[in-house]
Amino acid sequence: MPEPLFLKSTLHDRIWGGTKLRDVFAYDIPTETTGEYWAISAHPNGVSIVTNGRYQGVPLNKLYAEEPALFGNPKEKVFPLLTKILDANDWLSVQVHPDDAYGLEHEGELGKTECWYVISAEEGSEIVYGHNASSKEELRAMIEAGDWDDLLTRIPVKSGDFFYVPSGTMHAIGKGILILETQQSSDTTYRVYDFDRKDANGNFRDLHIEKSIDVLTIGKPENSVPATMILDHLVATTFVSTPFFTVYKWTTDQMVDMRQAAPYLLVSVLSGQGKLYVDQKVYEIDKGVHFILPNDVKSWAFDGQLEMIVSHPNRII
Repeated sequence: MPEPLFLKSTLHDRIWGGTKLRDVFAYDIPTETTGEYWAISAHPNGVSIVTNGRYQGVPLNKLYAEEPALFGNPKEKVFPLLTKILDANDWLSVQVHPDDAYGLEHEGELGKTECWYVISAEEGSEIVYGHNASSKEELRAMIEAGDWDDLLTRIPVKSGDFFYVPSGTMHAIGKGILILETQQSSDTTYRVYDFDRKDANGNFRDLHIEKSIDVLTIGKPENSVPATMILDHLVATTFVSTPFFTVYKWTTDQMVDMRQAAPYLLVSVLSGQGKLYVDQKVYEIDKGVHFILPNDVKSWAFDGQLEMIVSHPNRII
């Protein structure tokens, strides 16, 4: 019987984390510096578990391997995407991610192209999005000199903003920002600069300067241009479509009937409450719930006032 896959996943303490994952989404955070909720994940560092139906209790990575028909019989050997919510109570490190070729060669896993939807941002919040070096030689010289004010491109952000962050992009999420991140399923990060801070044990966190210089791209990043369609009781915005994923925002205010047009969908409810109808069954959904609509769910309906971020993989390898 076709059914959605509701998920319970993992929370991760971070030096820059806070309490918004509890305060905003009512997650049971383990510490007062909880930075990440890996909401939909089959990555070994934080695997989601199915919480309903015939697959209740099954880890997502196991389900993906053993029931490929649920995911459209994909060619990808590992579940390709990862959805997170991040609470930046302080600046994350200035960092960069490798592409697939470099990641597989040097880290044994995929590279990481990602994107951010800003759920909320405090007054004056900023991100780092790109750098000002015009060559690898200048990039190295500015990093080695610690010339961060001239090197880093900072831009202000607000609730509802979206940023596409392909591999090779210098970036950092700033203090006071709560985001939903859609990314390739990878946990590889190269730190370029960590604001000279120390961890709880009084140690500086590792930097990865040579690998960072290897993979950083030269030139300003180009953000995606959202495209919005308004249908009956549905506002659908396509934020980005890449070889790795497509990401949408869906906002509903009444009953909306929909049909599957992708191998499967990853859905995160950011606000509101309502119902999901699948194969004559009704599921209550509200803020902070995450689920997958697998390939055998060919049609469904949402009812209620809901704001959702939805994604699906695109790449066939």
